[in-house]
Amino acid sequence: MAMVVQHNLTAMNANRQLGITTGAQAKSSEKLSSGYRINRAGDDAAGLKISEKMRSQIRGLDKASDNAQDGISLIQTAEGALNEAHSILQRMNELAVQGANDTNQSIDRDAINQELEALTDELDRISQTTQFNKQNLLDGNFKEKKLQVGANASQNIEIGIDSMNADALGLGKEQVKQGGTTPTAVKYQGMSYTYKATSAASRNKALALCQFKKSISNKIAVSAFTAQYDNTTGSIYYKATIDGKEVKYAKASAAKSAYVANQQALASKAITEDFQKYVQATNTEATNNNKGEIRYGARVDDYKAANETITKVQDAINKVSTQRSALGALQNRLEHTVANLDNVSENTSSAESRIRDTDMAEEMVNYSKNNILAQAGQSMLAQANQSTQGVLSLLQ
Repeated sequence: MAMVVQHNLTAMNANRQLGITTGAQAKSSEKLSSGYRINRAGDDAAGLKISEKMRSQIRGLDKASDNAQDGISLIQTAEGALNEAHSILQRMNELAVQGANDTNQSIDRDAINQELEALTDELDRISQTTQFNKQNLLDGNFKEKKLQVGANASQNIEIGIDSMNADALGLGKEQVKQGGTTPTAVKYQGMSYTYKATSAASRNKALALCQFKKSISNKIAVSAFTAQYDNTTGSIYYKATIDGKEVKYAKASAAKSAYVANQQALASKAITEDFQKYVQATNTEATNNNKGEIRYGARVDDYKAANETITKVQDAINKVSTQRSALGALQNRLEHTVANLDNVSENTSSAESRIRDTDMAEEMVNYSKNNILAQAGQSMLAQANQSTQGVLSLLQ
């Protein structure tokens, strides 16, 4: 080997190897300090792509698990309120059975009615105020809601809760419903009434009507009746009974007018017998023939009313039980959903860890090896630099 001073090839080779060793040592140090095998795309391009996809799935699964647990909390909130509704209904059933006993006087039944009314109001209050995250749960508006329980789109479970207020349970207080028709002739039947009129009427085009059912106490407030008449001459036939004698007469008219009746109240004695009033269209132009109704809440005014209340309350208990059962089944489903999501997330995390995380034991072996090589390289570089000192002896 020639003795030269311009190029120390031995030192150059030692320096290059030392650089390689130092770089490998730096990478090992980075992996050991970060805990990741892949710190940049250059470390493992394919592994980085796969691990990022897995990371997205893992984080989605974890959040889906949180969503399912939120759903469980929502169900528990609603179910807790329905549990209280059940307690109320059981008490109402107890009161109805008590009120059905004819050993009670009117004053006793009034006291029972008072408590029934208070309990009915509490059912309504519970349905209107039970909320989760400021959303009403029992007022009938929590329908067709979605719980996102998957990491991907459209992976959801639908949840809905029926209205649980007193009206939906069949225990609502008096409510008047009405409908209208467009007949040219109508027929009243099944009730007696007093009718007073100040003007003639012709062909009836629209009529507000009600069907009255069950026992009615106190009074019924009627906001308005509206009717319209056209100018075609027609006949209205009346049939009435006066003092047991039947009276019939007809009246033709070509007048055209309309009226709106002001608010009225029926406030006479309590009606205790069933009666109905129907309006039946006889003209082919009629489009609707609706019947309204008056419903009353849970009461024990007499034996019959108390027994009807017992039936209503038991039906309400069944409705609440059905809703609670549905919520319980959904809660159990969500609990299994959470368990499955956690399992999938755990195993996906394990796979992602194998791709991305540093094997500390293996990397420590590499670091120790590179550390020894670096020390050896430094020593060899020093010796290579000393080899050129022999040239000076030739110049002496």
